[in-house]
Amino acid sequence: MPGGHLTYEDRRAIADGLAEGLPYAEIARRLGRPRSTIGREIARNGGPHGYHAARAQQATTWRARRRPTPPLPPAAAGDPRGHEHGGHEVTGRDPGAVRAYEQKLTGLLAGGWPPMAAKVMVCLLTSDSGNMTVADLIERLRVSPASISKAVGALEQLGLLKRERDNRRERYRIDDDVWYRAWLVGTRSMALWAATVREGADVLGADTPASTRLLTASRFFQLLSDDMAASAEHYRTAFAGSWSPTS
Repeated sequence: MPGGHLTYEDRRAIADGLAEGLPYAEIARRLGRPRSTIGREIARNGGPHGYHAARAQQATTWRARRRPTPPLPPAAAGDPRGHEHGGHEVTGRDPGAVRAYEQKLTGLLAGGWPPMAAKVMVCLLTSDSGNMTVADLIERLRVSPASISKAVGALEQLGLLKRERDNRRERYRIDDDVWYRAWLVGTRSMALWAATVREGADVLGADTPASTRLLTASRFFQLLSDDMAASAEHYRTAFAGSWSPTS
């Protein structure tokens, strides 16, 4: 949104614009941002010929972690984020340490996820209830409902989040088996890679260099899928009784 921090999507648009040879003013117009904002962003992240969206995002996250931790708002009672979970205040926590940890975990997840999805996931992981409404997330992250909706969609695709209805409110929740379900998604993805690559070997013809290369890749993905499935079963057995896994 104009005037706010640049998102990863904004930075990808900047990188695409530079690749197209667009002037800074046109990139700024497309994003609805001041030209000076675009100029500063490019200048401090490699210049017009060395700008990469992912590197710029990581550099911004790193710079943010180096800034002093801002004071908490007056509403922050009990829970360091200013929320109460289940009607009970959370006490005995160092708000600064909690905030620093959340920033560290967000930076780690943002290395492979959309930044806003990483922020939503960290909010849920570090909440005692393990669930939040849209209003909770908007208040916590200071973003638009559309940003929350997009992040939630990305987490749902990864099998990391569930939606449920609380009267007329929509609530997002993570369960104790969240990583098990996410791992199963990854296992199925590896199996799909194995099958698709193997199909290519048939199309390209037997005993050709390309076919041999694809068959080797297919075996790799299949072995990886088998190992992941075995690990998931080991996890399910180890935690049997503490939760009921769903696939």
